[in-house]
Amino acid sequence: MFIQIEPTSDIPIYTQLANQIIELIARGQLKGGDALPSVRALASDLSVNMHTVNKSYHELVHKGIIRIVPKSGAIINPIVQEGITNENCHRIIEQLKPIIAEALVLGMSPEEIGQHASSILVDLKGE
Repeated sequence: MFIQIEPTSDIPIYTQLANQIIELIARGQLKGGDALPSVRALASDLSVNMHTVNKSYHELVHKGIIRIVPKSGAIINPIVQEGITNENCHRIIEQLKPIIAEALVLGMSPEEIGQHASSILVDLKGE
């Protein structure tokens, strides 16, 4: 599992970590049922505070991406094949809305937004 933290980024470290774990799952490099490293081990590997990794893991639990199993650690939930829940869909749309609005305000056309979204999908899914 390759994760690279950018300490000088405006994005909080716990968010960078959560986003990269999500991306590894989307790319198929991590799969449902896989165990993530312990908080202590990952914090040591990344040279970050254990509370930072813990906060990241709890963010992933909140999003339904992992679950914490006593004595087993953080386990990745299987990817749901029958579709996204309404709650998760609404949450994602609310997160996308300001990003798309910013792109429009900065001069990106709807077609460019669609092209970039398609490009990201191809990159993540390897198609």
